[in-house]
Amino acid sequence: MSMLPNFFLKMNESNLSISWINDDFYALLLRLAVNMIFLTILIRYLYYPKTKRKDYLFTYYLIGTITFFLCFGLKKLDIDTGMGLGLFAIFGIIRYRTDAIEIKEMTYLFLIIGISVINSLASNKISIAEMGLINFTVVAITYGFENIWLIKHETRKTVNYERIDLITPEHYEEMKADLEKRTGLNINRFEIGKIDFLTDTAQVRIFYFADDQSFSDYSSM
Repeated sequence: MSMLPNFFLKMNESNLSISWINDDFYALLLRLAVNMIFLTILIRYLYYPKTKRKDYLFTYYLIGTITFFLCFGLKKLDIDTGMGLGLFAIFGIIRYRTDAIEIKEMTYLFLIIGISVINSLASNKISIAEMGLINFTVVAITYGFENIWLIKHETRKTVNYERIDLITPEHYEEMKADLEKRTGLNINRFEIGKIDFLTDTAQVRIFYFADDQSFSDYSSM
């Protein structure tokens, strides 16, 4: 009977040895700090001032953080197949089975996931300076396109239009003025879609620069 406790004690020492802190813990803290700094620059100081969308602010931070921890954990397991399947699943969450999001939001989502993956999977052969340079380059390019080159974001909105007498090409300017008056938007162009002569209505898709408007509808049809 006295041999049983010694047996379980040896089994615990060999199979259940758990260390509270190892060298990877400090690497995790450093990588996490770098990741959160550059995520904050991208999300809070580049994306949010342009769009003022708090729902994506919440989403981007959580997706970036969980992607970082998931990749870091999979890397510790050192399973190549599992890592590939895990990354495939991460990028698969872009398909949310909800309303489609604008291409700009999709691009920022890809940037957030990409940076988080890079920061978590960078090997010991990549220095912190090199990892910082990668992050800085992504942020600099994003800042350049958002603020220096002034590339405007054109969005669209679909409306039902009842003045069917104006849908002919010769009334283009008159119809555009009427649409601007009704919607309060500075319209760049518009396209006429489905026409219903039974109800005397037509579907019209209008295009405008979201940054130039006092309000914007990001849902598209």
